[in-house]
Amino acid sequence: MESARIVGALTRYTGDFALAEDVAQEALAEALVHWPREGVPRDPVAWLLTTGRRRAVDAFRRRSAFDERLPDLAAASGVDMSPDGGGSSGSAAGPDDSSDDDDVLALMFTSCHPVLSREAQVALTLRVVGGLTSDEIARAFLAPTATVQARITRAKKTLSAAQVPFTVPPDDELGARLGSVLSVVYLIFTEGSSASSGDALIRIDLAREARRLGRVLTRLMPGEHEVHSLSALMELTAARFPARTDADGEPVLLEDQNRRLWDSSAIRRGRAALAAATRIGRGLGYYGLQASIAECHAVAPSVADTDWDRIVVLYEALGRLAPSPIVELNRAVAVSMARGPAEALDIVDGLADSDALARSHQLAGVRAELLIRLGRVSEARTELDRAISLCANPRERTILRRKQTTL
Repeated sequence: MESARIVGALTRYTGDFALAEDVAQEALAEALVHWPREGVPRDPVAWLLTTGRRRAVDAFRRRSAFDERLPDLAAASGVDMSPDGGGSSGSAAGPDDSSDDDDVLALMFTSCHPVLSREAQVALTLRVVGGLTSDEIARAFLAPTATVQARITRAKKTLSAAQVPFTVPPDDELGARLGSVLSVVYLIFTEGSSASSGDALIRIDLAREARRLGRVLTRLMPGEHEVHSLSALMELTAARFPARTDADGEPVLLEDQNRRLWDSSAIRRGRAALAAATRIGRGLGYYGLQASIAECHAVAPSVADTDWDRIVVLYEALGRLAPSPIVELNRAVAVSMARGPAEALDIVDGLADSDALARSHQLAGVRAELLIRLGRVSEARTELDRAISLCANPRERTILRRKQTTL
């Protein structure tokens, strides 16, 4: 829970992102030795910070190029640098509470710096901000642990080589850089809420971590409307998790879900976050429009009673703001519910040549559903065969096969 504060404070202290995490780990290892024997200190975070700073001084001492920095570091940390001092802390220097939020925010922006690839941003954010281990990240994304470790190591080296400053970007860069941070958090949540592969339809732990990061951002950047909007979107989407699968983990379609199982607390949090984004003004952005769509579902008593006309309008606005084949496909689904399958099929057929959807099972799955509703059963079977062949998640394939057997 405190890892981001500790690593952030040590990064600010040392000016070295990789070293900060190393000494934080060393401090934790030292705690595992001392605390069972001597008892947990009154302020564990202060103890870890002081120990981490002491380890940083030791590291700088070993680097001859940094010898001139030792007196300043010693004075700042209260470390006894005398030959017989043993490097012990002369004071239980606690964290600088006034800079905690800035440190965590700077850590998030550093982890999501554009010099890194998106895969590296995700891995590094989960590691240093979320506090997940390499094994946990590897399990979440179904990647070998060694691959994740190598990705994180390369990311740290890249940041060091590029001399990326540990700071929140200036105002003229904040908008563009914040977009990267939000997209990384959303990518983590998306993978958690609809697993791209593996046996589980939902990876609860991964989605929960993304929601936690979203809440951290709303606390650190209360004046940014899209931060609140992203948090709202994740909460409103996660509210449906309890009803999305049955006792055996099999998917349950929206129209068949028991809405009494939806998480009412998450719905309240999501609506409150969306209201906060609206109060800030500047209109609804990319995440705000999606959160508004999620809110339409969250407050509707049933699929039939959902305000599909409003959802169509929101998707149209989203398509103008951020055009993409996926947005257009979702608009087609909404149009089918509001105006019928024929008009929606025209939209879907217009996406047939989209490179982005060429290997996606979603396009074939939606087209099959529309063809079923139009009574074109033979064509629907062909589309379902294609969707099944393209679907990587076995749970989703179950739904498609079940639909195929009813034709």
